[in-house]
Amino acid sequence: MSIPIAIAQFNGTVGDLAGNSRAMAAMAAQAYAQGARVLLTPELSLTGYPPEDLLLRPAFLRATEEALHQLAQSLAQYPDLAVVVGHPHVPGERADVRTASTQQPLRWNAASVLRGGRVEATYGKLELPNYQVFDERRYFARAGEPCVFEAGGLRIGINICEDAWFAEAPRRARAAGAQVLLVLNASPFHLGKSQAREDIMRRRCLETGMALVFAHGVGGQDELVFDGGSFVMDAQGQVLARAPQFEECLLVAGFDAHGAPQAGLRAEIQPLPAQAWDALVTGTRDYVNKNGFPGVLIGLSGGVDSALVLAVAVDALGPERVRTVMMPSPYTADISWLDAREMAQGLGVRHDELSIRPMFDAFRTSLDPLLTAREGDTTEENLQSRIRGTLLMALSNNTGWMVLTTGNKSEMATGYATLYGDMAGGFAVIKDVRKTLVWELARWRNAQALLRGKPAVIPARIITRAPSAELRPDQTDQDSLPPYPVLDAILERYMENDQSPEELLAAGLDPAAVAQVLRLIKLNEYKRRQAPPGVRITHRAFGRDWRYPITSRWLEGVEIKPSAAQGQG
Repeated sequence: MSIPIAIAQFNGTVGDLAGNSRAMAAMAAQAYAQGARVLLTPELSLTGYPPEDLLLRPAFLRATEEALHQLAQSLAQYPDLAVVVGHPHVPGERADVRTASTQQPLRWNAASVLRGGRVEATYGKLELPNYQVFDERRYFARAGEPCVFEAGGLRIGINICEDAWFAEAPRRARAAGAQVLLVLNASPFHLGKSQAREDIMRRRCLETGMALVFAHGVGGQDELVFDGGSFVMDAQGQVLARAPQFEECLLVAGFDAHGAPQAGLRAEIQPLPAQAWDALVTGTRDYVNKNGFPGVLIGLSGGVDSALVLAVAVDALGPERVRTVMMPSPYTADISWLDAREMAQGLGVRHDELSIRPMFDAFRTSLDPLLTAREGDTTEENLQSRIRGTLLMALSNNTGWMVLTTGNKSEMATGYATLYGDMAGGFAVIKDVRKTLVWELARWRNAQALLRGKPAVIPARIITRAPSAELRPDQTDQDSLPPYPVLDAILERYMENDQSPEELLAAGLDPAAVAQVLRLIKLNEYKRRQAPPGVRITHRAFGRDWRYPITSRWLEGVEIKPSAAQGQG
């Protein structure tokens, strides 16, 4: 006899208690129709993940509790189906969790078994992550008392995400008699994460001798992306079923009376460029749609960064919801006009061209009596960028469409971007994509188009030409920065992997480049604090993962002079 267990891999929205409940109820109906005895949902599936400081609002907790009981009642029509739902839970005790001077109730990151119209059992998470993007100890207290329930003759234990990354919580479930371990997850995507998850879960299976059912969410929430890929493992750690990445899916796998799973749908883990692309598309689509924007505006320059953002936006939203504006200055090369126009026409988006020269001349005329001439002054360069930002924001105000910024991670690291200029906008699609990966993804997207018998999305010259902001005659990025392969190697080692300057030098990186990049990272923290959110695709992005002071005199191996820290642009 097969005992089907189903996974609801769905795209929830933080705070949408009614919408998330409807999605789970719809999947419960599908699972029941397929004979499932258990439906497992992701971590905090009722509230969406992460709810952050909504968890500090008593009204939100009350509304969540009410929604949980309403959902349980709505599922009573499926009497033999146990639905495991993630939610915050207040067990009624008091604890020293405080906001301002108000003591808050003790909260658990919990999962409840809903069956027969009621809440049958509740489990509280043991391991609370407090690193990278996680801040769970701000909101939750540890619990971890084992929760084992029966379905179809199977004894089934519950863990929540981080619990299964360590040995203790799975061991407790096994000791309490569990034959199969259910794990609710909200595990934010970064490149390589999917394989790491499966490797860790395989270790838990081998340690406990239990099969494991891993439910993961999918979709974008602010800068975070959840990539799906839910799976079922047997006690030997072999994946017998896997949901596709970046898609909603109901995954059903049968289990025998001893808790051994049967093979089912087994989607493959995508190669890394495909994962990166789908993460950018998913994060952009959900940020725009979940926040109710009708469309997006992009300043298209003829360079590879804005070209990549345009390609992502069209894949995410369709050409009818994307609009581009080319805003040439006196220094814009003809090929930039032509390449931008060609790409916009090829993708079928509305494309406008608006010269900034009259405004640039007017600004210079007004400012000339007040400005002091300085060698290498960036004033005029930044004026051009800020004029463009103003024009895009004016169009945004007029249409209600959101501006997508086009700066990449290498630029965000070094401050090679203008406040209130090219940094002006609502969402920074590629802010966690290093420049070298920008080129790789541009080539990859073109290759995918060609494989489908379609023309390249990004004109080849945009990818191959020397990168330039075109803010002065014959300018290239490498006038101000080290070559991007060198810059990105420093960024990856120092910023993402916390290597020291000594380790960078031991790796053979140029000492002058190391000193320059580390200094620029330090000096431009104030810019990054004012940047819009953007999709996180690495294990350390600027934002939640990076919390350095703006005012600081310390940096490893690099002297910082206070007078040099601000006043750039």
